Amino acid sequence: MMEVLEVVLKVSLVLFMVGNLLDMGLRLKLQEAFAGLRNPRFVLQSLLWGFVLCPALAFLLVKIVPLDPAYGIGLVLLGMAPCAPFLPPMVERARGDMGSAAAFMILASVVTVVYMPVAVPLMVTGLTTDAWTIAKPLLLFVLVPLAIGVMIQRGSAPVAARLHPWVKKTTGVATLVMLALCVVVYGKGFLSAVGTYAIGTQILFFSVAASAPYALSFGLPRSQKSVLALGMSTRNLGAAFAPLFAVAAADQRAIVMVALGVPMQTIFSLLAARWFGSRAATAEPAETTTAVPTEPRTES
Repeated sequence: MMEVLEVVLKVSLVLFMVGNLLDMGLRLKLQEAFAGLRNPRFVLQSLLWGFVLCPALAFLLVKIVPLDPAYGIGLVLLGMAPCAPFLPPMVERARGDMGSAAAFMILASVVTVVYMPVAVPLMVTGLTTDAWTIAKPLLLFVLVPLAIGVMIQRGSAPVAARLHPWVKKTTGVATLVMLALCVVVYGKGFLSAVGTYAIGTQILFFSVAASAPYALSFGLPRSQKSVLALGMSTRNLGAAFAPLFAVAAADQRAIVMVALGVPMQTIFSLLAARWFGSRAATAEPAETTTAVPTEPRTES
């Protein structure tokens, strides 16, 4: 029975990934995304935080925290895969720049597919696999649905608008099934992780990932800082799971560590989005007042 549930979980995870990225492509305004991609400071800092500093943070935590090696594998995989497909609603809550969010999602999706097949064999000890084994599911479940959605949107916006509600509903059902099955399949693993430093290490990782990019992204406006911070505090769990599911007999604790990212990223991204949104709401009236000139008095 448990084997059947694990298969259904993997199917729901695939539908979650494919559906969210197809949905993103159907709604993506390429002009807005390209505008964000033409900002070299935003692009460079996105690459720096997403594919250098966050993986380095996960790798450092594995080295300094007395964490079981299998849990360490899961954490490093999480550290390599920024940007969950549900980033746009988080950015909306934070009153961030949606064009930059679109740019970041395209950038993160493309670079993840290129980066992980090269980085995983180098950084993850104890996971024997090759670059193509990792690249195949990333290409199939990340880039292909995104590209299909973009092509439909570019070819016929009305068709994309009609498809969007169906894709969104299907993805919503898959998401609920995935979350429920994560609890059923990995519930015992979650309980076993208590007292092993796994949960505490993830809390530390997500705390830094959610706060440091916002505080240290110099030269970016607040609306782009929030995009960057939320992109780091959300993780592409499908990309993190892909190397584990592609390898026969992957350690269950590594899978549990990635699965723990589901509640962790949800909690931290919601808290971060709320805080960024409150800061933006406080700043907007002041900025508006400053921007509106007062009319000179005329003496009668």
